[in-house]
Amino acid sequence: MEEERRELETVAATLGNSSRLLRLITYIGEKYFQGKTDKLHEYDIATEVFGRSKDTFNAGEDAIVRVEAHRLRKRLMEYYAGEGKDHPIRLSIPPGSYVPIFTRQPSGSVKLESELAPHPPTGKQGLKGFGAGALAPPGAWPYIAAIAALGLTILSGYLLFRAYSAKKDTVGAAASGAPASNVQQTASSNAAPYAEVPLRILAGYSGKPQIDTAGNLWQPDQNFHSGGTWNRPDTAVARTTNPMLFKHWRNGNFTYDLPLRPGVYELHLYFVATEPDSSDFSTFSVFLNGNKVLAAFDVRSDAFGANIADERVFRDVTPGSDGILHLGFFNGRGLAMLNAIEVLPGTPHRQLPIRLVTQPAPYTDRSGQFWRPDDHYMNGYTGAKRMKIEGTPDPELFAAERYGHFTYTIPVDARDRYTLILHFAEFYFGRGEAGGGGEGSRLFRVLCNGTTLLDNFDIYKEVGSLHALTKTFYHLKPTAQGKLDITFEPIANNATVSAIEVLDESK
Repeated sequence: MEEERRELETVAATLGNSSRLLRLITYIGEKYFQGKTDKLHEYDIATEVFGRSKDTFNAGEDAIVRVEAHRLRKRLMEYYAGEGKDHPIRLSIPPGSYVPIFTRQPSGSVKLESELAPHPPTGKQGLKGFGAGALAPPGAWPYIAAIAALGLTILSGYLLFRAYSAKKDTVGAAASGAPASNVQQTASSNAAPYAEVPLRILAGYSGKPQIDTAGNLWQPDQNFHSGGTWNRPDTAVARTTNPMLFKHWRNGNFTYDLPLRPGVYELHLYFVATEPDSSDFSTFSVFLNGNKVLAAFDVRSDAFGANIADERVFRDVTPGSDGILHLGFFNGRGLAMLNAIEVLPGTPHRQLPIRLVTQPAPYTDRSGQFWRPDDHYMNGYTGAKRMKIEGTPDPELFAAERYGHFTYTIPVDARDRYTLILHFAEFYFGRGEAGGGGEGSRLFRVLCNGTTLLDNFDIYKEVGSLHALTKTFYHLKPTAQGKLDITFEPIANNATVSAIEVLDESK
């Protein structure tokens, strides 16, 4: 931490002929060493560093922060390509972020402190005199003194955030997940402890861990850099039985650095959008280890509306060479936003199976397979039957049904093809049952992404009442957004289903 502080002060001392850059790097350093990186976003920098009005500042119209940050990044790159090339610690500010990154360079020839003593600059002051050995112009000394005083003040509080600093030294030293920078990034020599997987994070949330309907533990926000937080209005969220995943946001330009053991993982990102203030699109980009995985991403469009849960899935995710999974979220025509992150142990080249049972609690079948509680649906009703179902080793799988006119939107990796298995039983119609009747009493169709899978489907006609029936469909192609949209459409009386499986067919 002290090395990082000295490096920032050394760099800042060369900026005396640019008061804006000096103010910017001083503010960035102050917030970083105080552990207040949540203040390092465009609004706070514009209002606290560059004097913009808190009431009228509009980042879409006033680009002062982005312009000055770009100038500062350029100066840093030129500095470390020249006179600062032998520094053991390098400072960078990744594109799309205002959180500094301190990178320890590989061991090699490093100049001794005596060799870096100040000496008269040559040529005009400016980029040629920008280096640890350059004398600052006279007007810079008050700023340098102020920075030195700031360093002493921060040092006095060092022990209070030692644990925080140790974590940031290791996690923050990696690349941000933004588009690749020209400044070389290497892993810290003091590796961060690996995160326990499954890892589930509630973005923008700072309270106690939460438990979802499947019994999974979700942690408060962690391993993030920059961005702001926002609590969603008290509005219902469709297509989820876990509204707590969508109560908070991290938004703006921000990154996550997740330390993971070497291996293959499956990544799930959760989003929800509010009602728009206008008809404009609100888009942003998402990067995974420096690669753009979502471009001009519009949550509202992806979810088919506001206040609808949206989930994106990525298989074959691996940490970078530094042992960190880097995620970057960057503003486009609107603020980037995120509600939750889930990292699961993955299977190479294949998404994990999805199994849903139309019940409020999870179920483990006779084969040891785990079935999650009902999720990803819209509309319809549920009813518990608790009747004896024949023709299955798992009659409890049919203890309930979703019925009516309803849909399921199952999130999958868009690159693969999938097998869909639907589990049915006729509870209501038939001799001796509550609805009477029999063949032809219930007819419905099932469609997936607009293609009809079942038409005039009659459970009773095929197996009678209180008997399990399974229908399997192969080689289903998801939408470009990575969704299997399954529609249950009544023809005579209600459609019904008791359980759904989605299996990746990849080898």
